Amino acid sequence: MRTVVLTGAQLTSFDVMAVARSEASVRISEAALERVRAARRSVDGILQRGETVYGINTGFGALVNTSIGPEDVERLQVNLIRSHATALGKPLSIVRTRAMMTVRLNSLVNGHSGVHEDPLHLMVDLLNAGITPVVPHLGSLGASGDLAPLSHMALVLIGEGEVWHNGVPSPASDVLQEAGLTPIRLRAKDGLSLINGTSLMSSLLAEADVLLHHLLPMADLILCGALEARRCSIRPFDPRIHAVRPHPGQRKVAARVTRWMEQSANVADHADCDRVQDPYSFRCAAQVHGVSAERYDALSTTVRIELNAVTDNPLIFPDPASPGPHEVISQGNFHGEILGQTADAMALALFEQASMSERRMDQMLDPARSGGRAFLAHSSGLESGLMIVHYVAGAALSEMHGGVLPRSAFSTVTSGGQEDHVSMGATACFNLLHVIERFVDVLACEALIACEAIEDLPVQPSQAVQTLHKQVRSVADPLTEDRSTSSDLESIGAALRAGSWHALVQSLHPEP
Repeated sequence: MRTVVLTGAQLTSFDVMAVARSEASVRISEAALERVRAARRSVDGILQRGETVYGINTGFGALVNTSIGPEDVERLQVNLIRSHATALGKPLSIVRTRAMMTVRLNSLVNGHSGVHEDPLHLMVDLLNAGITPVVPHLGSLGASGDLAPLSHMALVLIGEGEVWHNGVPSPASDVLQEAGLTPIRLRAKDGLSLINGTSLMSSLLAEADVLLHHLLPMADLILCGALEARRCSIRPFDPRIHAVRPHPGQRKVAARVTRWMEQSANVADHADCDRVQDPYSFRCAAQVHGVSAERYDALSTTVRIELNAVTDNPLIFPDPASPGPHEVISQGNFHGEILGQTADAMALALFEQASMSERRMDQMLDPARSGGRAFLAHSSGLESGLMIVHYVAGAALSEMHGGVLPRSAFSTVTSGGQEDHVSMGATACFNLLHVIERFVDVLACEALIACEAIEDLPVQPSQAVQTLHKQVRSVADPLTEDRSTSSDLESIGAALRAGSWHALVQSLHPEP
């Protein structure tokens, strides 16, 4: 098992998911711990000098003007965690909870939160011991951070709340004692630092980042399979076309398709056919798939920045030469607008791409346009072939359509008007992951249909498409008679999500 070293500056989506899936352990770098200690000294100095600073010895939100006496600053932090642990709904999966914890840790070790190092060491111990808090998923508004979900995580650090144990929620105090771990004492600023940040929505977007890294190239290869099956021209992917409308995503997709369609005997065989133009779902694929490619590049950039950002409030900027309240700045880095809008934009692009995929399926199954077997059945009429696979894709597409409405285009006023605009970033990121699930379903349907149609070709498709066909056939046999294809589609979808097919394709047929 490899170790992900948290420095506050180098965490990637793949690191997050490796830790989340228990494929990597974590540790905090010594340099990061020194920054944490320096910021903590600033907090302790404020308390020792009797200065009043928000988040350290005041109330929170609309209660910002309420001063808290030195005898109550630690109780204030415990009360904060308990009162904010009000999330509802189905618990986050263990993987998603661990991802959230990893992101929170990396933000805190930047050394601008003022948190004591004790909670950080316990979070490392929990991750490495496989002890995961039970965190209901519903409660974040995407501003002031993911307060409610993170509070359930923080409860466990003080020996309260629940953790997963043998697959069921169990009292955290019992499991910590069994593991030889001691709950921490929350000091001034600790509770607020633990719960005030974009860690849930960032971790969800990191999960989307890893999934789409594998899925979008495979979607382009499945497109190649459909191009072969319908014996379409690949001239619309000529680089000269995309050089005169040089959108980066469009050019990337066109180059992929051109590379993966190289040396196709099938394309060469029908190069001089009398078909003048192919339908838009084939001919304009680079222009539509290209939008997804661009939105994905934007998503990856946003995630890379956010995973290594400091997103709680207030922030500490130590000034040992001139200590004082000026070391603490109240600001708005906890606001998740960029994450929400990024997720919403990606969801729309995926829907449009899936819509085009569904149209290609219709083209491959309709004998009037394909010239092949009706619905790819061997005994048309007696058998329905893959007719209902297309229906399933349509149902998945309908669910995706429900996810197109931007979740970030909504706000609500909270905390007595102090927090008067929120991002709904967590809602948008959850929605994107649901859209991705249905996107995978659509891709699985198109892959199954394309690979069945390819078997009727008089000559061989390209090497890359043959690789795709071989992988699909490793989990789904050719159609010989009507049968349920649910398990076939589920197996194809699982392989697409896992990224194993993408890795194989990249090793055999590297992208340009």
